[in-house]
Amino acid sequence: MILQSLNILNYRNIREASLVFAPKLNCFVGLNGQGKTNVLDAIYLLSFAKSSFTNQDSLNITHGEEMAMVQGVYRLINGDASLNDEMMTISCGIKRGQKKQFRRDKKDYPRLIDHIGLIPLVMISPSDQQLIDEGSDERRRFMDVVISQLDRKYLDYLTQYNALLKQRNALLKQHADAATPPDDLLEVLEWQMTPLAEYIFKARTEFFAAFEPYFAETYKTISGSEEHAQLRYVSQLQDRDLREAYLKTRQRDLILGWTTQGIHKDELEMRLGEWPLKQVGSQGQQRTFVLAMKLAQALYLGSVTGEGLPVTGKKPILLLDDIFDRLDSERVERIVEMVQGDEFGQIFITDTDRQHLTEILKPNENAKIFHVEGGEVKKLRIKN
Repeated sequence: MILQSLNILNYRNIREASLVFAPKLNCFVGLNGQGKTNVLDAIYLLSFAKSSFTNQDSLNITHGEEMAMVQGVYRLINGDASLNDEMMTISCGIKRGQKKQFRRDKKDYPRLIDHIGLIPLVMISPSDQQLIDEGSDERRRFMDVVISQLDRKYLDYLTQYNALLKQRNALLKQHADAATPPDDLLEVLEWQMTPLAEYIFKARTEFFAAFEPYFAETYKTISGSEEHAQLRYVSQLQDRDLREAYLKTRQRDLILGWTTQGIHKDELEMRLGEWPLKQVGSQGQQRTFVLAMKLAQALYLGSVTGEGLPVTGKKPILLLDDIFDRLDSERVERIVEMVQGDEFGQIFITDTDRQHLTEILKPNENAKIFHVEGGEVKKLRIKN
């Protein structure tokens, strides 16, 4: 599946743009703050029904305007036979003070969750450094985003689990000093949470087993060295029964006011050798590690089939936002060579330096370059 054209109206600082893309490589150049990333965010919106920047839709409307519209026309290529039509239009309309309208071929979705996974996409940006710098919730979110694009039940169960977890934590805080704890109410919540957590744990375990080899090979390719980069999936459910754990730690949870057991404590450990990446990794090594994770995510999504989704096992659209920072020229060259291979689908790249991209691109029908300035997007000719 490729994004053939994109129409933008009043989305962030892009007042109006009508763009036709190349089937393989599309590059956006321009100074910082001109709108390059906003174009990528509009593409992201059409895959995930939300911005990569904010959950508050009105913040994506151009200042001073009342509405925004993003529309993409997708062409289905080999392997997309599960969809009947050769073309598909996805549109998102946002009005201040109203619920956004999200449509596929002019038909509203009953639930936005039903759209997730239809157009697989991976975005790589400087904010991915949060995978290293921030807490384990960021690394769980990495797993959740991947699995949710392949397993609709997973996202539904995860949403239910988080809602029940919120209820349990509220109950724990409410009765922290009570003489008689609300055991009956806690037990009801725990009975509901356990099967959801077990399904999520099983899905994460299976995902990691299939994903890790892609990561290891991708890191080796980008780094060009024998550095031993490791990812480890760690979960409390690996060595205990969750319902028993809830019961054993209930008194402690009441004292603390939050739930200490469950899949919300899962972790993806990131290591170089046997040492934590955050402690021993240089900036270049950390950037390479995160890039390898995200590129491996794209390879994984393109290689597997999902459960209950209309489009599965397709090469995802790849958004590369300012990825060349903090990388030496050799690593940049390896990354560019890698993503232009047949294993990857359509690619969108942003960069401030056109020379970077001019060296990458050659005049052909599979590549286009655009200049972005002050929210205006113009196609440029690729020089020989």
